[in-house]
Amino acid sequence: MTAAETLVFDSKQELVVTAAARFVDLVERAQAERGVASIVLTGGSNGIGILSALAADSGTIDWSKVDLYWGDDRFVPADDPERNSGQAREALLGKVPVDPSRVFPMAPSDGPFGDDIHAAAADYAAILAGRSSDGVAPQFDLHLLGMGGEGHINSLFPHTAATAETEKSVVAVEDSPKPPPRRITLTLPVVNRSRNVWFLVAGADKAEAVAAAHSGADPADWPCAGAHGTEGTIWFLDEDAAKNLDS
Repeated sequence: MTAAETLVFDSKQELVVTAAARFVDLVERAQAERGVASIVLTGGSNGIGILSALAADSGTIDWSKVDLYWGDDRFVPADDPERNSGQAREALLGKVPVDPSRVFPMAPSDGPFGDDIHAAAADYAAILAGRSSDGVAPQFDLHLLGMGGEGHINSLFPHTAATAETEKSVVAVEDSPKPPPRRITLTLPVVNRSRNVWFLVAGADKAEAVAAAHSGADPADWPCAGAHGTEGTIWFLDEDAAKNLDS
């Protein structure tokens, strides 16, 4: 695990534009080195903002050779506007030539498993295992993360069984403190297999969590503190989110 890099921007827009440009560079390099890039997408205004920026300019990325996963999603019907996968499709995936066989959304509540959230989570774990070299999960080139004010990432909230999970790669969450209550999420052990983990964080309400993660807080209290890339970890922050960091 390498030391985290922290980048602070004057505005949320500058944060998004810079992260999108670095996304292009990272994916181009991964494709040059390994042929295919594997990316875990996130929701939220910053996560979707990056996708919108990429729709306008994605450099020389070969979108037919990008594997796309999600860190979490809401277990609601497929056409629910809050679904991360639907927002990603609207912002980017419907505008670039992705290979549908390389896009892996989590099952919705009206999908093949119906309302069985545990079967849907197990299916996603099987997808990850089937696309890995060790039967667990891929070593993602990049895992994008948003963050809540209490430090949650994906659907891993403080003091929950999902955050404490050490064996399973994917779990069902049925009592999320942030609605909707039912979600499917990757766990910290899988996040931490990623070569690169990027946090996309803006707003003064996130400042306490940012500072806690940077000071080495317990992930049980601040889940964001438990996420790291094997090769690189970057915090993309606006000034408000960074205000509690030591200068």
